[in-house]
Amino acid sequence: MIRVVLPAHLRILAKVQGEVQLEIDGPVTQRSVLDALEARYPTLLGTVRDQATQQRRPFVRFFACEEDCYHESPDAPLPEKVASGKEPFLVVGAIAGG
Repeated sequence: MIRVVLPAHLRILAKVQGEVQLEIDGPVTQRSVLDALEARYPTLLGTVRDQATQQRRPFVRFFACEEDCYHESPDAPLPEKVASGKEPFLVVGAIAGG
């Protein structure tokens, strides 16, 4: 069971409170987690990543074991602690400005 923490605005959109728990078949990667998240909560389609290109949306970051996954391939395996459910996969809305 994978644990996913969403920012408040996405929790509201998905109508969930707290962490989301997902079952992942096969390797646990950013792509497989997002595929499972969007399959379970179709209202999130297009909010975290572009539906056509599957690219992460600007101002959205992913963290696993407190490490930014920005430069990781979407198909790279996530750390074992995330894959086993000991640590959550974080979806974070980045803030920009000056």
